[in-house]
Amino acid sequence: MEMECPTEFPHIHLDRRPRKRARLGWDVVPQNSKAQVGILYGQEVGDVTSLVPSGAAPPTDHSSSLYSKGVARNASPPWREDDKDGHYMFALGENLTSRYRIHSKMGEGTFGQVLECWDRERKEMVAIKIVRGIKKYRDAAMIEVDVLQQLGKHDRDGSRCVQIRNWFDYRNHICIVFEKLGPSLYDFLRKNSYRSFPIDLVRELARQLLECVAFMHDLRLIHTDLKPENILLVSSEYIEIPDYKGSSRSSKNASSSKRLPKSSAIKVIDFGSSTYANKDHSYIVSTRHYRAPEVILGLGWSYPCDIWSIGCILVELCSGEALFQTHENLEHLAMMERVLGPLPHHMLKKADRHAEKYLRRTRLNWPEGATSRESMKAVQKLPRLQNLVMQHVDHSAGDLIDLLQGLLKYDPANRLEAHEALRHPFFTRTYRR
Repeated sequence: MEMECPTEFPHIHLDRRPRKRARLGWDVVPQNSKAQVGILYGQEVGDVTSLVPSGAAPPTDHSSSLYSKGVARNASPPWREDDKDGHYMFALGENLTSRYRIHSKMGEGTFGQVLECWDRERKEMVAIKIVRGIKKYRDAAMIEVDVLQQLGKHDRDGSRCVQIRNWFDYRNHICIVFEKLGPSLYDFLRKNSYRSFPIDLVRELARQLLECVAFMHDLRLIHTDLKPENILLVSSEYIEIPDYKGSSRSSKNASSSKRLPKSSAIKVIDFGSSTYANKDHSYIVSTRHYRAPEVILGLGWSYPCDIWSIGCILVELCSGEALFQTHENLEHLAMMERVLGPLPHHMLKKADRHAEKYLRRTRLNWPEGATSRESMKAVQKLPRLQNLVMQHVDHSAGDLIDLLQGLLKYDPANRLEAHEALRHPFFTRTYRR
């Protein structure tokens, strides 16, 4: 949604990784405040795509524990000013149109907020994304609605992408209603003390993610903001198993057991930054840690930028840590060279004027251009990709390394396509354990 970086906001939770972006978790424990981060102007337009059959009687809402005595079931909440950033102000238990009742706050990001609401017509909990009442975010939300509807037409069983239930304009806020899913992969990692996933689970997650991206690319759509926060487990259920290796981070409080999701089913969310292949692709996309080299160098981008992000995500699922933990372009490129080898000269020669400051005689200006000794140390401590994978993967490491090398090719023209990646031996070979 943002031109420079989609989500560069402070953390809601403590994050040991040096990121300055909001956690878009859908399972954040709600705060017990009277009025939370809404709008004053405009009026409700109403449900545009009601899923209740015509003429059907509205179901009775039997769950009214959050209501104040004497308040009508479908009463409108009091008018409130937005907060200073254009976020909708609300109180738990009140209505969002006569159809939805606010149950809890699930997350917050640059775009706005996600609320858990009771849908009186469908008699189920849903997740409603309430977009900030600012024009650029409203415009981005309408693009997301269009993309979601296009995806829904072709993804009949809804197995790849989050399903849009409905959308409406309420008091100058675009509200998008989604099926309620489980936690994001990032939230699951965080609550699991950043313990890595077993390689067989990573394989299943990778397969589904590539299938979703292949599906999008076939429709000439590019997601542009793939990251663990935007990949949600369908179910919140998990099991606990003994953890013989311990936490990926040394901690006195590290548990001797770790969580595994009961189901590996996932869905991709957040299509507010998605774009069609025939649009202008000269601006900056992707959240920093998952941003492809061609984006940083200003070479333009297309479908392969999603593939690069997937490569970074798979390394993170295997290790528990983001591959490139940085917030600065030159350091980011230096980390890439440390992990993957030198950047190709032909790409550096074509770098745009904004990226020329990172170069010196068609090579990366590193370590001469480092901003601090700490920055040089952060790059120096990174292992090569092969060594990094071998540290965390007990079997099928060779195939995984080969797959990652294809996903993380510097030159986007040589990077694997999603359909190609799905035919890789990492997915097709039968492994003996």
